[in-house]
Amino acid sequence: MPTLVELVAHGHEIAAVYNRAAKPGGRRGLTLQPTPVAQEARRLNIPVFTPKTLKTEDALAAFRAHDADAAVVVAYGMILPQAILDAPKLGCFNLHARCCRVGAALRRSTAPSWKAMPRPA
Repeated sequence: MPTLVELVAHGHEIAAVYNRAAKPGGRRGLTLQPTPVAQEARRLNIPVFTPKTLKTEDALAAFRAHDADAAVVVAYGMILPQAILDAPKLGCFNLHARCCRVGAALRRSTAPSWKAMPRPA
């Protein structure tokens, strides 16, 4: 979630967040709990998509419809198909916790996310 917050704070227009589907949680495990990334995206009025797979033509068409210049991938949790990686004009940027500076406190990644940024006007 810090990546999403920072991208928005630096003025990037976020077209969509791709995230895992809400899972049962709560005291009895009966209530669907969206991920923190999905909650933050919705708070920021960013559309959230939770496809079961990105390997279908429909999923690829939906992603391409964002007309993104770049995609930022953070702990998505599955290998992205090459067609998805090739869709943004500038490519996909994979951010990983191992890239953090040595000695910095690392936050546990609680939710995979995938952000797409459209071309500036």
